[in-house]
Amino acid sequence: MASAYDIQAIEKKWQDAWAERGTYQVENDDPRPSFYCLCMYPYPSGQAHQGHVRNYTFGDLIVRHRTMHGYAVLSPMGFDSFGLPAENAALKTGTHPRIFTDARIDELKASIRRLGSQYDWRREVRSHDPQYIKWSQWIFLRLLEAGLAYRKKAPVNWCPGCQTVLANEQVLADGTCERSGDVVVKRDLEQWFFKITAYADELLHDLDQLDWPDRVKTMQRNWIGRSEGAEFDLAVQGRDDLKLRVFTTRPDTTFGMTYAVVAPEHPLVDELTTDDQRDEVRQFVERVTLESEVERQTTEGPLEKRGVFTGSYVVNPFNERAVPVYLADYVLMGYGTGAIMAVPGEDQRDWDFAQTYGLDIVRTVQPPDDWEGEAYAGDGPAINSEWLDGLDKETAITKAIDFLEAKGIGTRTVNYRLRDWLVSRQRFWGCPIPVVYCPDHGVVPVADEDLPVLAPDEVEFRPTGESPLKFHEGFLNTTCPIDGKPAVRETDTMDTFVDSSWYFLRFTDAWNEDRPFDKDAASRWMPVDQYIGGIEHAILHLMYARFFMKALADLDIAPKDLREPFERLFTQGMIRLGGTKMSKSKGNLITPQQFFDTVGADALRLHHLFMGPPADDVDWTDAGIKGTSSFLQRLWRLADPDGDAVPDADEGVALEVNRAAHRLIARVSDEYERWSYNTAVAACMEFTNFLYKQGKTGFAIDSLLLLMAPMAPHVTAELWERRHFGEHIHELSWPTADPVMAAQETVEMVVQVNGKKRDVINVPPSIDEAEMEALARSSPKVQELLDGAHPKRVIAKPPRLINIVL
Repeated sequence: MASAYDIQAIEKKWQDAWAERGTYQVENDDPRPSFYCLCMYPYPSGQAHQGHVRNYTFGDLIVRHRTMHGYAVLSPMGFDSFGLPAENAALKTGTHPRIFTDARIDELKASIRRLGSQYDWRREVRSHDPQYIKWSQWIFLRLLEAGLAYRKKAPVNWCPGCQTVLANEQVLADGTCERSGDVVVKRDLEQWFFKITAYADELLHDLDQLDWPDRVKTMQRNWIGRSEGAEFDLAVQGRDDLKLRVFTTRPDTTFGMTYAVVAPEHPLVDELTTDDQRDEVRQFVERVTLESEVERQTTEGPLEKRGVFTGSYVVNPFNERAVPVYLADYVLMGYGTGAIMAVPGEDQRDWDFAQTYGLDIVRTVQPPDDWEGEAYAGDGPAINSEWLDGLDKETAITKAIDFLEAKGIGTRTVNYRLRDWLVSRQRFWGCPIPVVYCPDHGVVPVADEDLPVLAPDEVEFRPTGESPLKFHEGFLNTTCPIDGKPAVRETDTMDTFVDSSWYFLRFTDAWNEDRPFDKDAASRWMPVDQYIGGIEHAILHLMYARFFMKALADLDIAPKDLREPFERLFTQGMIRLGGTKMSKSKGNLITPQQFFDTVGADALRLHHLFMGPPADDVDWTDAGIKGTSSFLQRLWRLADPDGDAVPDADEGVALEVNRAAHRLIARVSDEYERWSYNTAVAACMEFTNFLYKQGKTGFAIDSLLLLMAPMAPHVTAELWERRHFGEHIHELSWPTADPVMAAQETVEMVVQVNGKKRDVINVPPSIDEAEMEALARSSPKVQELLDGAHPKRVIAKPPRLINIVL
């Protein structure tokens, strides 16, 4: 009679054993080939939710699978522990963010441990740890020395709810803050930036070499937004000393420029505005200042409120005609020159604007004969363009730029949508920016030996949400590192994405007290072989991490040839409840704790693997986990050496059972490599049912346990130990299929006529298309349908399907 399957006792036993044995701890000098598997380190918000479970199940499966294939697998874990939620909790409860965060980390670690996911916890990284702060600040100073970190006054995205600056990427499509939901406004502030634009071309070019989802690479390409064109000067009529420089991607259409548009923030607005237009322009600029970039870019709303005439005119250099200069909210100072030539014949927004303000419209590209629209933005021969008439687009662009360069008023130019990374945050719970402001020497970096600069513990969190660092005299007042005279510290902290832009490097050398990491250690493990996380990080974290990797290599901090951090990326699907994304804010989270305490972690893991392809969004159902729990009970009764639920296979059947086991090894091995875990689970379930019908063999059961070990690590470890006198399944090698044993003598060929199944014939796996057709046409069922006629078409997919089309 089978022993009792005591789920909780078994899972705790093996979780303790893996920790005590250090089963998944690796050293940097491990002689085995290396494999670095990393799940994006989480923000510690408390106990794990189903999104964590899904992510960490995939990661843990890969770690165990690669280990069984003979790799030394680096599998670290840490916590992205700076951030606004901890500071908001301090405002509400008075609990210091450090205390709040450490408690949440303990809760999340306990959940991760209950799942059975294995990490080398010796390498744990926490963003708020003083050692990690030190090296984040050290990297900031190296970027500052190289000119890749700088400070300037700039219009920034200000969230009134969070009381802090946001990067463009943190403003949602509707112009609200991704965290608080408040409408984001513009403010001019002195801010710190990282010069990510210095790497725009490389960031774009190197996407082609990455084994990443196409969707993610497309999102990054669009965000970088490379556009080729020309910049040229427009002479301001009546002002020999004033030029307006514009950027266009279509200089070939310049004959159709009937007005020019300037961003409201453009430095020439005052000079371009005539006295009779000054009040109207001032009111317009004040209103636009309160709008978000998203509001300004929308194509909705009344156009008469979206522009204002400056009173000035510029001269079109292609035909010497004077055209009016307008301000418009949809032109942004951050892209190109902050001024554009408007060609309404080829741009719908320019067309609508021209019609609203009574401006001329001149087509300069011939639309197709059947064109019934307004502005035509496609290709076609140039028209109404004098010496460009009749030329195709590319030839006309080249000739137009040659003209501008010959006149000395323009040049070929490449522009990018990508802006430099704004890293200043007016928050307390973040990594302090390590500079001071001296009356005599200006911005002075803190000396390396004085790092880390740590925020004080005794601070007052005010209801306004302002950073307590502004009001803490002990932190604020310091001395200049150059002359020792009184100075003040920077009170802004760094964007938390700075912390997550290099943590994967710290994992390779987490104990190093002399440097952020050793280059040899980084070379040993990097780039990350498999990175796992959500699609929501496609632009923010993944772009910033790529920038850091390139900059650190150029600064000789990382190996010179290490230009990309993540070789392969997998983005798991979202978990929904009733069609809606699970989230704490919506109150629809289903925590894993209830399943740990009932059906166990293995059943929960199998449920996540079985729900569907890993990259797909899935809907949660409790029925599914009942199914995986029932399957594990059947597996226990089958494989328990003391059990008698399934007899041994008869001598005449045992060979076929073992042959089926070899086919299972081949199939599941292939499905692991293709991330087809749902079909791998299905194959194991089908094979278990097969053994219940045919009888078992030792080889068949052992093969099944080995294949399932990465998916259901606890129950397989327990069953293997009982069957093999204390052996540890997770220290064994992955099984290998014997191709001779795995070969099938015959397979079923489905015969269709006009797409409908009409017959099934057993055929050799090596059958070719001609043989398939001959067999199919010899079938009495097919012959009856053919009735002497010849097929119109025969579609054969050897060896399993043939379709005869009449």
